[in-house]
Amino acid sequence: MKTMQLILVLFLSALPALVMAQSGSNKYLNLAVGLTQDETLPTMSGDISFQGDFKKVIKLSVDKATKTLRFEPQHEGTGTLTVHDSRGRKIYTYVLSVRKSSVNKVALEVRDLLKDIEGIQVKIVNNRVVVDGQVLLPRDMNRIVSVVGQYGDQASSIVTLSPMAQKKIAEFIERDVNNPEIHCRAVNEKFILEGVANDDAEKQRSEIIAKTYIQDNIVEDGEAKGIIQRVKADKVINLLTVKPAPEAEPSKIIQLVVHYVELQKDYTTGFRFQFTPDVSDQSKVEFSNDSRGPAGILSSITATVSNLLPKLNWAKQHGHARVLQSSSVIVQDGEEGKLQSVTRVPYQVVGQGGVPSTSFEDAGIITSIKPKIVSAKSDSINLKIDFALKSLLGLTDKGPLISNSSIQTVVVVRSGQSAAIGGLVSNSSGKDYNKLPKNVSDNPLISLYASKSFRRNQSQFIVFITPVIKSSASAGSERIKQKFRIDN
Repeated sequence: MKTMQLILVLFLSALPALVMAQSGSNKYLNLAVGLTQDETLPTMSGDISFQGDFKKVIKLSVDKATKTLRFEPQHEGTGTLTVHDSRGRKIYTYVLSVRKSSVNKVALEVRDLLKDIEGIQVKIVNNRVVVDGQVLLPRDMNRIVSVVGQYGDQASSIVTLSPMAQKKIAEFIERDVNNPEIHCRAVNEKFILEGVANDDAEKQRSEIIAKTYIQDNIVEDGEAKGIIQRVKADKVINLLTVKPAPEAEPSKIIQLVVHYVELQKDYTTGFRFQFTPDVSDQSKVEFSNDSRGPAGILSSITATVSNLLPKLNWAKQHGHARVLQSSSVIVQDGEEGKLQSVTRVPYQVVGQGGVPSTSFEDAGIITSIKPKIVSAKSDSINLKIDFALKSLLGLTDKGPLISNSSIQTVVVVRSGQSAAIGGLVSNSSGKDYNKLPKNVSDNPLISLYASKSFRRNQSQFIVFITPVIKSSASAGSERIKQKFRIDN
């Protein structure tokens, strides 16, 4: 009986070789219970049918879209599967051998640990568990190596990195860069950036993004054994070009409207009573000698009385004045605009050798403004202002008396809005009691004099600036022409 069983085992072992020898379309499959195996059938077309006793050992499923047959071993034993076309002709034969062994348990554990990784298969070959296929990520490869290493000689891996991984990474890089003019392609484990970047910053940014996607190298067996030596080179090759910078847009036009407002108030009141008569002494002595009469001395006394009548003076004066001056200038953004309203006051000077000449002193308003738009999307304007006011206070023997006041400041004003950038305020007052006028005698006969005067001067000077962003220098000219009835 044992001899008959031995002969049967030898016959079954030799059966696949006999079948393979009879037809080139036959294949022997060594399967293990619990381990699924997929086989591709390139000749699958149209309707096909299956025959044989395969159902006693496996469960078969078909995917016509991918032309794949899936074998799911169920029971230990042997069987045959023949594939026939729509006319009943046999196109392929599978000889199946399903068994259980200690390796089968190892295969089930390995498959359970690696079930989350796509693209691999767990097989039993030559009484050993073999993990085969291609993965997309190096971390998947690390997991496979770690799992297989736990089983020593019972399991091994021949998994490689899929070429599709490089293509997928290139697609991720291109999508992350997010510029339709920049492309990335993978060649021999290197990534080439091609296309046109908008500027140097985008070129550098694209290279940095590509480098973040670079994965660790997987050491192949040939490289580990020193048979293959990897060439060291940059993983990212940047061939991007930069677009030429566009021509700078013309600077925006800014209109500066400056209003100078001055308000003056003067008040003067005075009272004076004067009774200061005085006598001028004009007495004299004369000597005379006349042939018609005797000689002798003549004397005369003459006196003049002045300021004999009393004088009463009373005066009250009010003075109001408001001076408003407006100026406007158009400048480019970032350029300086100057406004000057100056009067030259002449005066006489004596030069060398006593030769007289005429000199001049400036009196008026001098304004320098430099506008700068804060940003392209903002209507706020930064104004750098230098303002000077030279006022004529009076004339002296040495020339005009000039008061010089200045303001320097930096403010930010929105387009169309006004700002009071500075003001000069002066306030003076005075009182005089019993102040003798210049025409009063030093030695009056009678002195009755009383006087009182009061004066107050107030002035206020303020500068208003209104910047307006214009689309062009000619904006608003039509309205001015209509106002003054100027035809084109």
